[in-house]
Amino acid sequence: MFELTFLGTAASAPLPKRGLSSAIVAHDEHRFMVDCGEGTQRQLLSSGLGFRRLEHVLITHPHLDHILGLAGILSTLGQWETLDQMNIYGGESALDRIEDLIHRIVFRGARPPIQINLIRIQPGIIFQGDDFDILAFPVRHRGPDCFGFVFQEHSRRPFLNEKAIALGVPQGPERRTLVKGLPITLADGRVIYPDDVLGDLQPGTKLVLTGDIGDIDGLERIARNAHALVTEATYMEADAEIARQNGHITAAQAARLAQRANAQQLILTHISGRYRERDLEAEARAIFPNTAIARDFDTFRIKALHEAPRPVE
Repeated sequence: MFELTFLGTAASAPLPKRGLSSAIVAHDEHRFMVDCGEGTQRQLLSSGLGFRRLEHVLITHPHLDHILGLAGILSTLGQWETLDQMNIYGGESALDRIEDLIHRIVFRGARPPIQINLIRIQPGIIFQGDDFDILAFPVRHRGPDCFGFVFQEHSRRPFLNEKAIALGVPQGPERRTLVKGLPITLADGRVIYPDDVLGDLQPGTKLVLTGDIGDIDGLERIARNAHALVTEATYMEADAEIARQNGHITAAQAARLAQRANAQQLILTHISGRYRERDLEAEARAIFPNTAIARDFDTFRIKALHEAPRPVE
C-alpha cells in the first residue's frame, strides 16, 4: 500500500486554499516528497507530517513552482540538524537549477550542514526497496528533462491462512519462511511447501504520478492498470488550444488517459483558479467517472484492491 498526501495542488501560482505543487508518498518506513513548491515546509507542518524521514525528494521538472520550496526546507533542516542527508532526484536541467539554489543562495559561501546528494535520473528504475521500486519516465512539458514517476510494489503470492490452519502451520517464523518461498518441517515431520499455502501471483499496487505534461501521447502504456493515476488538470477542454500552447493538458485529456490505461482511479491536481472545481470534475467524470480532484492535505491510501482508493476522512 502507498499513502499519498497532497501538500500543494495549485497550478503555477498559489491560491487562497491551494499551495504550490508537492506531495508525500509513504510506503512502510520510506517517505518520498514529489516536487517542492514555494511554501512546502509550512504545508508539511500544517499537515502534521513534519520533517521526519524526509531523505528523498523527487523533482519532476525545473520550473520554480516545483522547486523553490527546497530553499526553505534545507535552511530549516540545516538549523535543526534533524537529518544527516537528503537525496534529490531529478533531470539534469532541474539539478542545475537546484544546485544554484543550494550553493549560491541558501548556503552561499558556507558548507551545507547536511549532506545533499544530487542524483541525476534517466528513464528506468531510480530507487529499489525491499518490496517496491520507483521508476522514472520521460514526459513532454516545457523544456528538457521532465519526468513522471511510477511507484510499483513487487508482485506477490498471498498467504492462504485457512490452508495454513488446515495443515497445522503455527503462527510465527514458520509462516514467514513459507512466504519467502522456502519449505518448513513441522514438529510431526511433515514437510510443508510454499505452494501448499500460497495463492496465485498477484501484481502489487501501482501508483503513477505524471507531473506537468503537455500531451498524453505515449503515457497509456506507462499508466496501464494503475491503481491510481495522478496527473494535472490545468485547463478545461474549451481552452485546449491554450493548454497546448502552454504545455499543459485539460481535465478531459486526463480522463481519456485514465480510460485508455484502464486505471482504477484518476486523481487530478495542478488546479487553476480560472475554473470552478466542480466544472473540472464534471468534465473529467463525463469520460472517467471515478475521478477525484485533490485538495491540499487530502490523503489517499492506494491499495491493490478491486475497489478504488478514496480520500481518508
